[in-house]
Amino acid sequence: MTRDQRKKMLILMINMFIAIGSFGIIIPILPAYLLSIGQAGTAAGLMIAIFAGAQLIMSPIAGKWADKYGRRVMIISGLSGLALSMFVFYFSDSIWILYLSRVIGGVGAALLVPAIFAYVADITTLDQRAKGNSFISASMSLGIVIGPGIGGFLADFGLKMPLLISAIVGVGAVLFSAVMLKESKDTTVEASDKKPEPMVKEIAQSFSKPYFIPLVITLVMSFGLMAYESVLGLFVDNVFGASPKDIAIMVTSTGIISVIIQLFAVDWVVRRFGEAAVLSIFLGVAAVGFFLSILAPSYIMFFGVTMIIFLATSILRPVLTTLISKLAGNEQGFAMGMNNAYMSIGNVLGPLLAGLLFDVHILYPFILGLIVLVVTTFVSIKWKGPGKMLAK
Repeated sequence: MTRDQRKKMLILMINMFIAIGSFGIIIPILPAYLLSIGQAGTAAGLMIAIFAGAQLIMSPIAGKWADKYGRRVMIISGLSGLALSMFVFYFSDSIWILYLSRVIGGVGAALLVPAIFAYVADITTLDQRAKGNSFISASMSLGIVIGPGIGGFLADFGLKMPLLISAIVGVGAVLFSAVMLKESKDTTVEASDKKPEPMVKEIAQSFSKPYFIPLVITLVMSFGLMAYESVLGLFVDNVFGASPKDIAIMVTSTGIISVIIQLFAVDWVVRRFGEAAVLSIFLGVAAVGFFLSILAPSYIMFFGVTMIIFLATSILRPVLTTLISKLAGNEQGFAMGMNNAYMSIGNVLGPLLAGLLFDVHILYPFILGLIVLVVTTFVSIKWKGPGKMLAK
């Protein structure tokens, strides 16, 4: 990459890190905070589902707006929405206002994420795209790792302090992007007065796109990963008697592994084997991980299996984004909006189904994840879509 590309990539990585980290910063204080206002597990689950649902509904529209109005304005608007959601969260103790803050945050994320990945597509060549997307994914993983740690530290200064700091940092990100980030797309070329289609119609249109199968795999990966993460702490607590410290070490370690893999391994793996082959291989690895998690006899073994699953998904995420981007041609914003929408569907359904199945039997969430991943692996192996298109 040239110096100018690296500078722009760094700005995008900082923005993505702040966005993901600012959401993760509230995770350590959420149970105690909800308890302090007379709420519990149902409210915690709804906070996640409402955020992902708002992101799902807005993503297709936001993707088209990124094509029409440009990436920069969408990135700045998304960061503004995330900062506003934290301010709303901070200044209210009403559960309904908190749900509203999650809606605002979900809309902000929908505006931000597709625009960032579309921006990456604008400033990279096809050969550079996997590396660029892996850098953005690494900044996401780093935000997931560091955000909760910072939140736990700030909570010592007051239960709501992480919310205030997150909002202030969000405002700083808005100002930083307004000054430093330049537009990457000529919006006069494809400007259109056509109104955005309803979300359901947008998703229906994606069925005929050449990147439909990667979109479905994105949904499945998000579904499996969120289902796994949502019951991970409960499972190791019930089965192995793991302490909160044990769970924190597991989550942090897997996050660090994801960052390292995305920064230093994804580009080499893709160049060595190609996107389609990597997709099938690591879907299979993730499926093996789910199978082994059912059989793991100890916390240490389960820890190792969890590392395998997160290693696989840390490779799959940027590879899927790259594959969709390469097949999208000139509709990068729409494609990245669909990518975000399908991911959000998985983020909504994964925790909901996993929670319901966990209450029926502790192993059912892992069995469901295994079945879905095995089927998806075979679909990926049979899929012949990208070969000729990517060769053009």
